[in-house]
This record gives sequence, structure tokens and C-alpha cells, in this order.
Amino acid sequence: MRCTFPGFFDIQVNGFAGVDFNAPDLQPEQIDHAIEHLRRTGVTRCLPTLITGPLDAFARNARLLTRAGHPAIAGLHMEGPYLSPVDGPRGAHPADYIIRASADDFERRQKAADGRIVLVTLAPEVPGAMALIEHLVARGVRVALGHTAATPDQLEAAIAAGATIATHLGNGCAQMLPRHPNAIWTLLAADSVAASFIVDGHHLPDVTVKTMIRAKTPGRSILVTDAMAAAGSPPGRYSIGQVWGELDDTGRVSLPGTPYLAGSALTMPEAIANAVRFTGLPVTEVATMACAVPSRAMAIALNGTVLAEWDAAPPRLTIVRIDDA
Repeated sequence: MRCTFPGFFDIQVNGFAGVDFNAPDLQPEQIDHAIEHLRRTGVTRCLPTLITGPLDAFARNARLLTRAGHPAIAGLHMEGPYLSPVDGPRGAHPADYIIRASADDFERRQKAADGRIVLVTLAPEVPGAMALIEHLVARGVRVALGHTAATPDQLEAAIAAGATIATHLGNGCAQMLPRHPNAIWTLLAADSVAASFIVDGHHLPDVTVKTMIRAKTPGRSILVTDAMAAAGSPPGRYSIGQVWGELDDTGRVSLPGTPYLAGSALTMPEAIANAVRFTGLPVTEVATMACAVPSRAMAIALNGTVLAEWDAAPPRLTIVRIDDA
């Protein structure tokens, strides 16, 4: 079946096709290479994502990405450094560079990025987080909650202050949580919060995806890849900043010798196909989670259209053509 969709919008991309957006030696031609290969998967809008690391490294790569001039780059997603320092919730973010939240630190990063940071993921329990959320919201920057060990009260306070997105819900949290209350329940129940999900079969089990999307509703669910350099690449070791992840032949990217995931090798067509398979929803409804929902959550217009071939058994979405607006 032939389907036409708006161009996909991935709000969390750490790299693609062997290119790490967080690499200390990132070059402009590598950015062009990664974005062009990402575009071939139907992603015509994206937020390159810079994770926790030294300020000078962030500043260098933010300048390169924002000045690349590629129309697909709709801004930057800054994931960290205002995250939980605790093993588990911190995920693959290096502990040495986790810091307290402050408007001064953010503004230094925003200046380096030429004002193009449009999304910040933070943990609301970090000192200074509430004041920073208010600062970001006042400047039109979207705030997402993630990599957190926050209590429900802290999460609810952050939402009241203006946080509107939950970053890769169900991941970036402790391996073991209380049955209730816990952060997942609180964020699922928050009607003003859209939640992003990494639907690669590794970050979340199929029944978890089905339950979470049913609770959040497709209209508040965002498909992200959280792709790193391993996406579109063969098995092997790939960097994400100062961290190395290992892609195995099942498509799982993990920190070597640990149970922790380190981004993904997912593409958006795979995320859509997996979400159809896990939820039983029609592809036309699932695809909105990759375009209309993130566009609305970020207040950023979509670009172009994607012509794709949909095979229902087994679910598979193949990109045929991408047309710019």
C-alpha cells in the first residue's frame, strides 16, 4: 500500500550513519553526510542532540551544527548536563560533567549555539532546576523531563512551571522503581505533557509500548530514534561524545560490560513499523507520532512529504520518495 505522510520530525538524534554529533573532531562535511542519510529515512526535520559533556566541547559542536545551513536542522536538543548524577537514571551521560542547573550556564551554551537551542532535557530534582525551567519557558525554549530520579511532587512542580515533554519515557530512570507512586505513572498521567518513546524493541518491551501509548494517547505520543552513530551502520563500536557504545547484531546499542543502553541504531521507518506491530494501531495513526505530534509539541512547522510503501505482514515501511515543501 502506498502512503503519503508529512516529512518526519525526529526531536532526538545524537548522530547517524557513522557520524557522532558529539564527537570532539566533528567536521562540517560529516554533518552533511549524517543529515543526508537521515533524510533518506524520511526525516526532513530534526533536532541534533548534544549530551552531557564539557562546555567547550558543547560550544564547538553547537556552532558547527547550527551553522551547517541544512534546512532539516530545526534547532538543537540539549540533553543534560542538568541530569540526575545517580547510576541508572543518569544512563550513558558521563558523571564528571553533570552539574547544577543555572540560567547563566544555559545562556553561555545558548550563545554558542547562536540562540538555536529549542529543547532542553533536565531532571527536576537537580538544584536550580525549577528556576531554570521558568527561565527557559519565558524564552520560548521547550523543557523536557528525563534522566531523573525525581519524586512525583518534584515532577508535578516542574510541570506546573512549564515542562511539557517527557524524554524517552520508561528509560533514563532507575532499573527498579516502587510499584507506585513513581515517575512513570506521574508523567503518563500528566495530560499537559507529551511523551517521547524509543520503539526499537530494546528500550521498551512491546506490551510496555502498547500500554504507555494507550495511556498517553497517540495525540500526546512522540516517536524518537535517539539514534547515535551506529544507526545506519554495521555492528561495531561507536562513540557518543566521550562514551563508547557497542552495536550488536540484534540492533541493541549498549555500554560495553554494563546493562545500560547508549542511544540506539533505530531509524524512523523502523520505529513506525514497530509501533504498529506493538500497538495494533493503523500506520496512518502511528505516523502522526513521527510528524504532527512532535511538530505541535515544539511549535515548529513540518517540511515536505514522504511517499512510502507499507507492508502489513510483517510490518515494514519503505521510503520511496521525499519531496521538499
